[in-house]
Amino acid sequence: MQKKLTKRIVDAARPEARDTFIWDTETQGFGLKVTPSGNRIYVLQARLNGRPTRYTIGKHGAPWTPDSARDQAVRKLGDIAKGINPNAERAEERNAAIINELCDLYLEEGYSQKKASTLAIERGMILRHIKPLLGKRRVKDLTRAHIEIFLSDVANGKTAKVDKGENPRGRIVVTGGKGTANRSTDLLGAMLTFAMHRNMRPDNPVRGAKKYKLQARERFLSPKELARLGGGLTAAESEYRQVAERAARGEKQKSGRKGEADPPSGENPFAVAALKLLLLTGCRKNEIRSLQWQHVDFERACLRLPDSKTGAKVVHLGPPALEIFSKLERLEGNSHVFPSTSGTGHFVGLYKVWKRIREKAELPDVRIHDLRHSFASVGVASGDSLYIVGKLLGHTQARTTQRYAHLADDPVRAAADRISSQIADALDGQSTGEVVEISTPRKG
Repeated sequence: MQKKLTKRIVDAARPEARDTFIWDTETQGFGLKVTPSGNRIYVLQARLNGRPTRYTIGKHGAPWTPDSARDQAVRKLGDIAKGINPNAERAEERNAAIINELCDLYLEEGYSQKKASTLAIERGMILRHIKPLLGKRRVKDLTRAHIEIFLSDVANGKTAKVDKGENPRGRIVVTGGKGTANRSTDLLGAMLTFAMHRNMRPDNPVRGAKKYKLQARERFLSPKELARLGGGLTAAESEYRQVAERAARGEKQKSGRKGEADPPSGENPFAVAALKLLLLTGCRKNEIRSLQWQHVDFERACLRLPDSKTGAKVVHLGPPALEIFSKLERLEGNSHVFPSTSGTGHFVGLYKVWKRIREKAELPDVRIHDLRHSFASVGVASGDSLYIVGKLLGHTQARTTQRYAHLADDPVRAAADRISSQIADALDGQSTGEVVEISTPRKG
């Protein structure tokens, strides 16, 4: 697209799924790059010694306006005509950049293809771990020793604190730990690779750094545990109905006497239904929590999710899941299947409800995500292939489903038990089946 770049044109530019460019009609090679995250960056594209080169002038806003950025582009074009690389001076400046500046540059230019949920997590790691521990070090001076110290500090809780976060009514407890140390180091490694591409340093000291070995948490509910959980969910629904019926009759809820347990109050029925569906579908928490009615296809018995951790996907629904959806109330003015208690958003207190229900069901170590694992474990143990289970879960890579491979041994073990028992019965003279003799043809 070519237009004369003015403030009106720049302000009206809208982000798309990929980087888009608006090239100025007055100065050749001068343009505006609009990233998917909404950043507007002035750039200059020209040929230096016969090779194309692109120079980043700066982000729209003080000090850069269309006019000042255009003037800078004209000056750089003059340098290029003399054979001077406009990126050389910029690269030299960046060699002295500190990690804080690298973080900001990475957030500005290196984030365009990531999902909003991923961005929020990684911004948090940068703000709470990387900047506090490494922010003032120069990018070019960072060594493997610094990386190993960073890993140890995050793992041992040096950055632990209580953060108010963006929500004034909430708070974020930053605890650190080995898992957080590994993930923060992976992000730091991505930023240093980005720095290499920008000629800020020649190598990446994160490569080869020894991270912590973590034991994968694979918690599956046994049949007895599923029964206890079912009882806890049913009790929560029953208690809620009792409270609702008393309220409809105009009866007040009596508070428990001193020394006595509080009377049952029940749980939000939408939250209980959401927990059931997490177990019946194998969906991730946010896929169910943010679900809207337009995504529920009753005719074809599936959910059509426009976005998920792995992109758009279809979730097939069994009869029990369909029945839950059919019985849920639709609130006027709220398109979410599991609406918030006020406003037009989705329900946000699912973890608190889950915590109370799992305690009543005597399952204190079970996480919400373990419901997804349990859905997969039942499928694999019942004889469904890892490929089919992976499709149900929406895995895009086969190795992601391999964590459930050991559960597929049960049918093999059952076959071994059956065959060995039949042979043992035959040895004891108790065989009731026909023994077929198989002869091997002789050669010649």
